[in-house]
This record gives sequence, C-alpha cells and structure tokens, in this order.
Amino acid sequence: MSASTPPPVVRPPVIETRALEKVYSAGTEAEVVALKGVDLTIAHGEFVAIMGPSGSGKSTLMNLIGCLDTPTGGQYLCDGIDVATLDREQLAELRRDKIGFVFQGFNLLPRMSALENVAMPLGYARVPHDERAGRARDALAAVGLANRGGHRPSELSGGQQQRVAIARALINRPPVLLADEPTGALDTKTGEEILALFKRLCVEGHTVVLITHDPDIAAHADRTMVMRDGELHEEGPFDTRIAQASAGVTP
Repeated sequence: MSASTPPPVVRPPVIETRALEKVYSAGTEAEVVALKGVDLTIAHGEFVAIMGPSGSGKSTLMNLIGCLDTPTGGQYLCDGIDVATLDREQLAELRRDKIGFVFQGFNLLPRMSALENVAMPLGYARVPHDERAGRARDALAAVGLANRGGHRPSELSGGQQQRVAIARALINRPPVLLADEPTGALDTKTGEEILALFKRLCVEGHTVVLITHDPDIAAHADRTMVMRDGELHEEGPFDTRIAQASAGVTP
C-alpha cells in the first residue's frame, strides 16, 4: 500500500454485546435470571437467526438489542455506540435511526392506507410532508407493493400487510431490521416469500436479526444462535435436528 493510499475503513459490528445480563426482581423470591453473560457479535449485512422456546430468554435479548429495555449488567454497542452512555432522547433517536422493527402481528393502523402507514415514522423524524410521500412510495416499491399504496390493511393479504410493515421498518433506512416471528401469522408459501425478501435486503446491505422458535425458519439465516436457559450458543453448520433438540422442539 502506497503512502498516499488511505487505509481501509473498518466498520464496527452493527450489534455487539459483552457479558450481557438481565435479572428481573433481583434479590426477591420472584427473581428471574433471564440472560446470563451473553456475548454476541453481528456484522453489517448478516442474516442471523436467534431461536429458542418460550422462556429461553430470546425475547429479553430482542428487547435489549432493540433498546426497548436496559440490561442489568454487561455492555451493548449498537453500530459502535455504547447504548448505556445515551440519555432518553438520544436513545429514542438511536432506536429510530438504527433499528427497524417487524412483528408477527403487522401492527398497521387500520384507518390508514399502506402509504400512510409506511410514512408514519417520518412524521416523528420531522421529515417534510412531500418528502415523506416520496420515500414511502420508494419503500413500498422496494418490497413489491408499488401499486398498493392506496389500499388499507383490510384490503391487503397477510403477506402484503407484512410487506407494508417491512417497508415501514425500512423508511428511516436503519442498518438493522429486528424481526420477531415475522412469518408466524402467514402460510408457508407467503412466509418463504418474506424470508426471501429478508435475504435480498441483506444483499443490499441491511442486517436482519430474526427471532423465531421454528428451526425451519431459522435455517434460512446465514448463522443460527440458540438460547438455552438465558445462555446464547452459536450453532455450527445448520442441522435441523440439532437445532430442534437445542430449542426443545420435537421433530
């Protein structure tokens, strides 16, 4: 490398946790240790599945990654930013700018059109009205719904509603999409289409973290992590039978 050539820019992991812990009702008879020393590193552009049965801690981990809750111990860095150093307003800005949420239940407002649902987060970001509509149309086009902007949720199929929800999650161009059982309310074929969309988004530079209890869904990810009693374990080359056993699922 010549002296005039700048060194390559090394991006920090988009998600990094170090010995992350979460304890509910600490010091009481009702104490629950939900997370035990979780170390997790996810790079930009990865598609990672975190799976486990109910009560394993995966929902708690999702809430911490999404900055919806605070850890009891350890450290969480989101795109290189130590979340613990942020005040409430800064935390809300990080959540808005860095993380898009996709849920099983779609969470669309029934009286709003698809375009209005997608554009809604831009209002909180104080984006001018004309720009909101243009960006919302672009986001709908990116998920294959360019001609459905005027339809309300009741006029859309389940798969189309989930695509609208994904477009809404993308509207602020966050580096991370956090998807909690995003195919749970969909039939198998439509679920496969949504997972294919996530893969395409990763190719385009987004990072997708998929929370699921289903090994067949997790098999679509590049990497699979399994929660067991509050501890996070990374699987090797994906084997459905091993993942099922780890997650407490009967084949």
